[in-house]
Amino acid sequence: MRLIVISNSNTIEDEPLIVTRLFEAGLETFHIRKHKLSTKKMKEFINAIPVHFHNRIIIHSHHKLARKYDLKGIHLTKSHKKRRWRTWLTLKLISFKNPDLIITTSYNTIGQILTKKQDYNYGYAFLSPIFDNFNSKFQGGFTEHSLKSALQKATIQVVARGGIDIDTIENAHRIGFYGIAFYTSLWEKQDPVATFNKVVEKFQELGISIE
Repeated sequence: MRLIVISNSNTIEDEPLIVTRLFEAGLETFHIRKHKLSTKKMKEFINAIPVHFHNRIIIHSHHKLARKYDLKGIHLTKSHKKRRWRTWLTLKLISFKNPDLIITTSYNTIGQILTKKQDYNYGYAFLSPIFDNFNSKFQGGFTEHSLKSALQKATIQVVARGGIDIDTIENAHRIGFYGIAFYTSLWEKQDPVATFNKVVEKFQELGISIE
Protein backbone atom coordinates (compact mmCIF):
# COMPACT_ATOMS: atom_id res chain seq x y z
CA MET A 1 0.00 0.00 0.00
CA ARG A 2 1.41 3.37 -0.97
CA LEU A 3 2.08 5.69 1.96
CA ILE A 4 2.04 9.37 1.00
CA VAL A 5 2.54 12.60 2.93
CA ILE A 6 1.23 15.94 1.65
CA SER A 7 2.96 19.10 2.82
CA ASN A 8 1.34 21.64 5.09
CA SER A 9 -0.21 24.23 2.77
CA ASN A 10 1.30 26.96 4.94
CA THR A 11 4.97 27.49 5.67
CA ILE A 12 6.11 25.97 8.96
CA GLU A 13 9.41 26.30 10.76
CA ASP A 14 12.18 23.94 9.61
CA GLU A 15 9.82 22.16 7.23
CA PRO A 16 12.50 21.06 4.71
CA LEU A 17 14.44 19.53 7.62
CA ILE A 18 11.32 17.70 8.82
CA VAL A 19 10.67 16.43 5.29
CA THR A 20 14.26 15.22 5.06
CA ARG A 21 13.84 13.31 8.31
CA LEU A 22 10.63 11.78 6.96
CA PHE A 23 12.56 10.56 3.92
CA GLU A 24 15.25 9.16 6.19
CA ALA A 25 12.50 7.35 8.12
CA GLY A 26 11.38 5.64 4.92
CA LEU A 27 8.88 7.95 3.23
CA GLU A 28 8.90 7.29 -0.53
CA THR A 29 6.41 9.91 -1.78
CA PHE A 30 6.01 13.51 -0.64
CA HIS A 31 3.67 16.03 -2.28
CA ILE A 32 4.63 19.71 -2.07
CA ARG A 33 1.26 21.46 -2.07
CA LYS A 34 2.08 25.14 -1.52
CA HIS A 35 0.26 27.25 -4.10
CA LYS A 36 1.15 30.49 -2.31
CA LEU A 37 4.89 29.99 -2.79
CA SER A 38 6.66 31.92 -5.53
CA THR A 39 8.90 30.02 -7.93
CA LYS A 40 11.92 31.36 -6.04
CA LYS A 41 10.60 30.15 -2.69
CA MET A 42 9.70 26.77 -4.17
CA LYS A 43 13.28 26.41 -5.44
CA GLU A 44 14.58 27.30 -1.98
CA PHE A 45 12.31 24.66 -0.43
CA ILE A 46 13.50 21.94 -2.81
CA ASN A 47 17.15 23.02 -2.54
CA ALA A 48 16.95 22.67 1.25
CA ILE A 49 16.24 18.95 0.80
CA PRO A 50 19.21 16.68 -0.09
CA VAL A 51 19.46 15.99 -3.83
CA HIS A 52 19.23 12.22 -3.42
CA PHE A 53 15.69 12.63 -2.04
CA HIS A 54 14.40 14.81 -4.90
CA ASN A 55 13.16 11.76 -6.79
CA ARG A 56 10.58 11.22 -4.04
CA ILE A 57 8.97 14.66 -4.49
CA ILE A 58 5.80 15.50 -6.42
CA ILE A 59 4.99 19.20 -6.93
CA HIS A 60 1.52 20.73 -7.22
CA SER A 61 2.62 24.04 -8.72
CA HIS A 62 5.53 25.57 -10.67
CA HIS A 63 5.64 22.44 -12.80
CA LYS A 64 8.46 23.76 -14.99
CA LEU A 65 10.80 23.08 -12.08
CA ALA A 66 10.53 19.41 -13.02
CA ARG A 67 12.87 20.31 -15.89
CA LYS A 68 15.45 21.60 -13.42
CA TYR A 69 15.16 18.96 -10.71
CA ASP A 70 15.02 15.16 -10.87
CA LEU A 71 11.56 14.93 -9.31
CA LYS A 72 9.19 12.00 -8.94
CA GLY A 73 6.23 13.73 -10.52
CA ILE A 74 3.77 16.59 -10.87
CA HIS A 75 0.20 16.95 -9.66
CA LEU A 76 -2.48 18.42 -11.91
CA THR A 77 -5.23 20.47 -10.28
CA LYS A 78 -8.58 21.30 -11.86
CA SER A 79 -7.18 24.63 -13.13
CA HIS A 80 -4.22 22.88 -14.77
CA LYS A 81 -6.56 20.51 -16.60
CA LYS A 82 -8.64 23.44 -17.85
CA ARG A 83 -5.56 24.96 -19.48
CA ARG A 84 -5.20 21.98 -21.80
CA TRP A 85 -2.74 23.41 -24.35
CA ARG A 86 -0.45 25.01 -21.78
CA THR A 87 -0.42 21.88 -19.61
CA TRP A 88 0.16 19.62 -22.62
CA LEU A 89 3.14 21.73 -23.69
CA THR A 90 4.61 21.79 -20.19
CA LEU A 91 4.34 18.02 -19.93
CA LYS A 92 5.97 17.56 -23.34
CA LEU A 93 8.94 19.73 -22.37
CA ILE A 94 9.31 17.99 -19.02
CA SER A 95 9.16 14.53 -20.59
CA PHE A 96 12.33 15.22 -22.58
CA LYS A 97 14.28 15.51 -19.33
CA ASN A 98 12.35 13.01 -17.24
CA PRO A 99 10.34 10.49 -19.29
CA ASP A 100 9.54 8.48 -16.14
CA LEU A 101 7.86 11.39 -14.37
CA ILE A 102 4.48 10.36 -12.96
CA ILE A 103 1.34 12.51 -13.12
CA THR A 104 -1.23 12.59 -10.32
CA THR A 105 -4.54 14.39 -9.81
CA SER A 106 -7.44 14.76 -7.37
CA TYR A 107 -11.12 13.81 -7.54
CA ASN A 108 -14.02 14.10 -5.12
CA THR A 109 -16.65 11.86 -6.70
CA ILE A 110 -16.80 8.17 -7.50
CA GLY A 111 -17.93 8.94 -11.03
CA GLN A 112 -14.64 10.67 -11.79
CA ILE A 113 -12.54 7.61 -10.97
CA LEU A 114 -14.81 5.44 -13.10
CA THR A 115 -14.40 7.58 -16.22
CA LYS A 116 -13.21 5.29 -18.99
CA LYS A 117 -11.07 7.95 -20.66
CA GLN A 118 -8.88 9.94 -18.27
CA ASP A 119 -7.33 13.27 -19.28
CA TYR A 120 -3.81 11.91 -18.82
CA ASN A 121 -2.07 8.67 -17.94
CA TYR A 122 -2.20 9.17 -14.19
CA GLY A 123 0.01 7.22 -11.81
CA TYR A 124 -2.77 7.60 -9.23
CA ALA A 125 -5.51 9.98 -8.14
CA PHE A 126 -6.54 11.23 -4.71
CA LEU A 127 -10.18 10.73 -3.77
CA SER A 128 -11.47 12.94 -0.96
CA PRO A 129 -12.80 13.58 1.58
CA ILE A 130 -13.09 9.94 2.68
CA PHE A 131 -13.18 10.04 6.48
CA ASP A 132 -14.35 12.54 9.08
CA ASN A 133 -11.42 13.94 11.06
CA PHE A 134 -13.21 13.54 14.38
CA ASN A 135 -14.84 10.11 14.32
CA SER A 136 -13.18 8.28 11.37
CA LYS A 137 -16.62 7.66 9.82
CA PHE A 138 -17.24 8.17 6.12
CA GLN A 139 -18.17 11.58 4.80
CA GLY A 140 -18.84 13.11 1.39
CA GLY A 141 -21.67 10.64 0.80
CA PHE A 142 -19.28 7.67 0.60
CA THR A 143 -20.11 4.24 2.03
CA GLU A 144 -17.90 1.19 2.39
CA HIS A 145 -19.98 -0.72 -0.15
CA SER A 146 -19.91 2.05 -2.76
CA LEU A 147 -16.17 2.57 -2.33
CA LYS A 148 -15.33 -1.14 -2.57
CA SER A 149 -17.42 -1.49 -5.71
CA ALA A 150 -15.95 1.63 -7.31
CA LEU A 151 -12.33 0.73 -6.54
CA GLN A 152 -12.78 -2.66 -8.16
CA LYS A 153 -14.03 -0.97 -11.34
CA ALA A 154 -11.81 2.14 -11.28
CA THR A 155 -9.76 2.92 -14.37
CA ILE A 156 -6.91 4.34 -12.25
CA GLN A 157 -5.20 3.66 -8.92
CA VAL A 158 -6.95 5.54 -6.11
CA VAL A 159 -5.42 7.03 -2.96
CA ALA A 160 -7.63 7.91 0.03
CA ARG A 161 -7.30 11.45 1.29
CA GLY A 162 -9.18 13.36 3.98
CA GLY A 163 -9.43 12.28 7.61
CA ILE A 164 -6.56 9.83 7.25
CA ASP A 165 -4.87 8.93 10.53
CA ILE A 166 -3.52 5.86 12.30
CA ASP A 167 -7.06 4.68 13.12
CA THR A 168 -8.21 4.66 9.47
CA ILE A 169 -5.29 2.71 7.96
CA GLU A 170 -6.86 -0.70 8.42
CA ASN A 171 -10.23 0.43 7.07
CA ALA A 172 -8.71 2.06 3.97
CA HIS A 173 -6.68 -1.08 3.26
CA ARG A 174 -9.69 -3.38 3.69
CA ILE A 175 -11.78 -1.27 1.31
CA GLY A 176 -9.10 -1.62 -1.36
CA PHE A 177 -7.43 1.75 -1.70
CA TYR A 178 -4.11 1.75 -3.55
CA GLY A 179 -2.71 4.11 -0.95
CA ILE A 180 -3.42 6.68 1.76
CA ALA A 181 -2.28 10.29 2.10
CA PHE A 182 -1.47 11.87 5.45
CA TYR A 183 -1.91 15.61 5.85
CA THR A 184 -3.57 17.29 8.84
CA SER A 185 -3.14 14.39 11.25
CA LEU A 186 0.63 14.57 10.72
CA TRP A 187 1.28 18.31 10.64
CA GLU A 188 -0.94 19.16 13.59
CA LYS A 189 1.32 17.06 15.82
CA GLN A 190 4.24 18.58 17.69
CA ASP A 191 6.60 15.96 16.23
CA PRO A 192 5.51 14.92 12.71
CA VAL A 193 8.43 12.51 12.35
CA ALA A 194 7.54 10.62 15.53
CA THR A 195 3.93 10.42 14.29
CA PHE A 196 5.12 9.08 10.93
CA ASN A 197 7.17 6.40 12.72
CA LYS A 198 4.02 5.34 14.59
CA VAL A 199 2.21 5.08 11.25
CA VAL A 200 4.95 2.81 9.92
CA GLU A 201 4.71 0.69 13.06
CA LYS A 202 0.95 0.41 12.55
CA PHE A 203 1.48 -0.80 8.98
CA GLN A 204 3.86 -3.45 10.28
CA GLU A 205 1.44 -4.45 13.04
CA LEU A 206 -1.33 -4.91 10.46
CA GLY A 207 0.96 -6.81 8.11
CA ILE A 208 0.54 -4.23 5.34
CA SER A 209 3.56 -3.70 3.10
CA ILE A 210 4.51 -0.09 2.37
CA GLU A 211 5.29 1.26 -1.08
